[in-house]
Amino acid sequence: MIEVRNLTRHYGTILALDDVSFHVAQGEIAGFLGPNGAGKSTCLKILTGSLAPGAGGARVGGLDVVADPLAARRHVGFLPENVPLYPEGTVRELLRFVADLKHVPRAGRDAQLDDIMARCGLDGMADRLVGHLSKGYRQRTGLAQALVGDPPVLVLDEPTSGLDPHQIVEIRELIRGFRGHKTVLLSSHLLAEVSQVCERVLILDRGRLVCEERAENLKDQDGASTIVLTWEGNREEVARALTEVAGEGAVRLTAQGAEIAIAGSAVEIKPRLVESVLRAGGRLQGLEDRGPTLEDLFLRLTGAAPAEPGAAGERPAPPEVQP
Repeated sequence: MIEVRNLTRHYGTILALDDVSFHVAQGEIAGFLGPNGAGKSTCLKILTGSLAPGAGGARVGGLDVVADPLAARRHVGFLPENVPLYPEGTVRELLRFVADLKHVPRAGRDAQLDDIMARCGLDGMADRLVGHLSKGYRQRTGLAQALVGDPPVLVLDEPTSGLDPHQIVEIRELIRGFRGHKTVLLSSHLLAEVSQVCERVLILDRGRLVCEERAENLKDQDGASTIVLTWEGNREEVARALTEVAGEGAVRLTAQGAEIAIAGSAVEIKPRLVESVLRAGGRLQGLEDRGPTLEDLFLRLTGAAPAEPGAAGERPAPPEVQP
C-alpha cells in the first residue's frame, strides 16, 4: 500500500533524505523511528502530497503521489505532529468540514462521525469548541479527522503526543485495532511507542534508512535497560540490597528512589530487585522498566550514536524538520 523508491530531498545544500526505499504492506502497522532531524517528517510530507521529492518517488495505494496527487491523497488519513485545527468551531463541525473536503457522502455521514468520535474517546466533546479543548483532546480530534472517510492508509506523526498515560493506552489500543484492516505508518522518536504497537520498524538516521526489522526482533536484542524503583524506607539499606542483586556501579540513587542499569533482558532480574527492597525493610511504591532507549538501539545497530544537530563533521538537520 505504501511504496517508497530511492527518495531523495535537499533543502538547499542540506540533504534531508538520501536514497530512501521501503514498503508497507496492506494491513500492516509499521513504525518509523529516528531522532529529531532524521528526515522522518520530510518523508511523511512527501507521502501525503504536501512536499515534492527531489528525486525518486512514492506510491500510496498504487497511485503515484506526484503524477496523481489528488487521487493518492484520497487514500490517506494524515495526523501531523502539530494538528492544524479551527478553534472557533465545535468538534462535530470540524469533522463535518473535513468530511466535506473528502467528499464523504451525506447519507450515513453523521453516523460515521459519531462512530469515529466514540472510537477516539471524544464522547461528550462533540459540541465543545475546539479552542476550549485540552491538548490531549485536541490530539484525539486530530486523529479523528484522519479517520474521516475511512481511508485505507493512515500516516500518523507522534500520535500520542500530549496525552496522559491513560489516554496513551487507549490510543495505542485503537491503533492496534487497525491491524489487518488499514495500512499504518507511525512516526515517532520513542522506541517504546513503536515497539508496543508496530509489527515492523524502519529506522532513519541522517536521512538514510539504517535498519528495517521486525519489532519483536528489536525487542529481543540484548541491550542496556533501566529499572526505576521508588520506595519508602531506609535509602541506604535498600540501595545496598539492590547493589547485591544488580552489581557494583549499577545502582544510582535519585530524589525519588533509584535507577538500576541492567545489561540485557530485565525480565528475570525485576522480581529479585523487588524482593531485595522488601528484605531491606522498604515499602515498594513503584517499578518502571524503561527498556533500551533509541540511543542504545542506534549504538547497537550502527555502531555510533545519532549525530547531534550541528555537530562537527555532520550535516545539520533541516530547519523545518521536527519529527
